[in-house]
Amino acid sequence: MTLIIGTLLFGMYRQLINEQELQTNQHLAAEKLRYQQMALTLDRRSFATQIRTADPKTALVVWRSSLDLVGALSLMPDDMPLLPETRDFPILTSGPDKLHILTGGLVITRYGPVLIATRTDQLATLIERFVNAAITALMLTIVLTLALGYLFSKAILRRLVQYNRLSRRIERGEYSTRLPVSWRQDEFDMLAGNFNQVLDTLEANLHAVRGATDNIAHDLRTPLSHLRIGLEQLPQRPAEELDEASAILIEELDHCLATFDAMLSLTRIEEGQQDLELQPLSLKDLCQDLFEMAEAMAESNGQTLSLSLDQDYSVMGDKYLLFQALFNLVDNAIKYSGEGAKIEIIQQDNEILIRDNGPGIPDDATEKVFDRLVRLDPSRHNKGTGLGLSLVKAILQRHNARIELSDNQPGLQVSIRFS
Repeated sequence: MTLIIGTLLFGMYRQLINEQELQTNQHLAAEKLRYQQMALTLDRRSFATQIRTADPKTALVVWRSSLDLVGALSLMPDDMPLLPETRDFPILTSGPDKLHILTGGLVITRYGPVLIATRTDQLATLIERFVNAAITALMLTIVLTLALGYLFSKAILRRLVQYNRLSRRIERGEYSTRLPVSWRQDEFDMLAGNFNQVLDTLEANLHAVRGATDNIAHDLRTPLSHLRIGLEQLPQRPAEELDEASAILIEELDHCLATFDAMLSLTRIEEGQQDLELQPLSLKDLCQDLFEMAEAMAESNGQTLSLSLDQDYSVMGDKYLLFQALFNLVDNAIKYSGEGAKIEIIQQDNEILIRDNGPGIPDDATEKVFDRLVRLDPSRHNKGTGLGLSLVKAILQRHNARIELSDNQPGLQVSIRFS
């Protein structure tokens, strides 16, 4: 800021100098013309009278007539240039300001050279006052800039100290802490807002991890307890019961291992660590294979499974993973829609619909069911990992497809749309 003001003041100073020089040159040029015209129209005596009576406030004029000087000045300095060239020269007066600085030059007339000059020491005084005022203004600007800079730095330091204090609270595990955002909406507020969004995501992820941990403990506690009790009782069992007891324990252990395998598979798909074997796939053929695989399961539950196909649509995808995701959705419909339910598989261009007329799920759970290890309470009595829909969503996202759950009135409708 100080540099800008200093530059502006210097520019004003140069503009003032140039303007005054221009006015002085124009004034001397006008006087030169006037006296040249006067010499052409007046006789020698009248010309001398005009020079003698010239107003010194307009211009200081002197003419050498024979050996005498006529005019406002008592001398004509040597080596004076011809106008429009000018030169500064001093004169002494009897007034309070004894030394004056004049700027002038010679004009050649038919009566000889005439010196025309004007005072420029007043300009020097004006410039000096301007310079003094400019220096004062510059000093005040420097002082004001330093004062404002000090106050501004104190305000910034105060906010940084506050941010550091809050960050230490976050380090101690107080993840609900947020950085304050003021009404100013400056860069610090933008930074605080972005950091708060990061904290929101972090806190949500921590809640998700805690929820997943609780779900793992809930789902695996029962089979692990069965394993422990079964292993304690195994030595006391008769020899003829050992095979059956071992098979039950192995089944419980397989359930635990299936949960961890599903979690690892889900992580690999979500993080892009599992390569997709991409190939052109027909949605009509996928739905046909899906129907043939699930029809027998539905019939064994006393359910009706129907297939409706429309214009075919081709996608690039991994056949195994896509079929796994779609079969998981149909399998859920068969498991939870109940005996006698009607289940439909509908393919409409780039969209696949899986509908049932079972009990469905609450509207507020349509997003929650895609979280890891989440199973709605009515489904807790059914065996499962709670990762099926999470895996479905991860597979579909890798294939640029969108899944949406909605009420089928009654029942559940699952919509998968490929882009």
